[in-house]
Amino acid sequence: MSRLSLYLDLIRWNRPAGWLLLLWPTLSALWLAAGGFPGWHLLVVFTLGTVLMRSAGCAVNDVADRDFDRHVKRTAQRPVTSGRLGSREALAVGAVLALLAFALVLSTNPSAIAWSFAALGLALLYPFAKRVVSMPQAVLGVAFSFGIPMAYAAVRGTAAWGEPGFWAAVWQAVPAEAWWLLLGNLFWVLAYDTEYAMVDRDDDIRIGIQTSALTLGRWDVAAVMAFYGVFLAIWTVVLWGQVQSAVWLATLAVALAQVVWHHRLIADRSRDGCFRAFRLNHWLGFTLFLGVVAGV
Repeated sequence: MSRLSLYLDLIRWNRPAGWLLLLWPTLSALWLAAGGFPGWHLLVVFTLGTVLMRSAGCAVNDVADRDFDRHVKRTAQRPVTSGRLGSREALAVGAVLALLAFALVLSTNPSAIAWSFAALGLALLYPFAKRVVSMPQAVLGVAFSFGIPMAYAAVRGTAAWGEPGFWAAVWQAVPAEAWWLLLGNLFWVLAYDTEYAMVDRDDDIRIGIQTSALTLGRWDVAAVMAFYGVFLAIWTVVLWGQVQSAVWLATLAVALAQVVWHHRLIADRSRDGCFRAFRLNHWLGFTLFLGVVAGV
């Protein structure tokens, strides 16, 4: 296998569902912050930036989890885990991708640049959270949702480097609605990443990794449904009045139909059903994005 093929495998190039899960809430936030189409510049920056940062996160995660992943059937053949790619080389790939993403952020404004450091810190923190947190999916939820405040900062930021009150202006660039959207999106991440964790439940018990699927135990399916409900409820409260009500109600109906389908897929806790449910989640995000675009 060529080096390029290994790198593409490292960043899950053939599995775009991962970066789509980050992309749709980020683009929804861009549209909401701008009150409509945010312009081609920001659209390209956040689309490419999302792909690059998700890819960089995969590299860091694989290095951090290489000693665990070799004991999990689904992950045993990843490039780092299988030894086909060294840890230093994988981290170098991740660093290059993160630098490219940062170069894109540099074309926005100081507020977005400042918030990007918090986003990077969260991305680096998550791979190690499962060692100390019983529900590391909550940490992932914040990391995967941080494109929302960054989108608002990129649209509404007015801070200038070195001016008095710079950090206050950076904070004010992200209104309360962005943080509520982040909170709601966190529950969506809890839902789909718990489905993901349900796939590896037996392997995780054997190797001692903490996940939400294990923490929730027999309440896992009910909790996933509750997470979806809280996500949709928070977004509905925040967006009500910003998005045309008829459009949003139609969007919500389609989203709830998908949630019902997810329940059918995970109800028996089969590996295939849970993994399929996880992979289908990007369609839920896409549905809400379309509702925002059509209704703003």
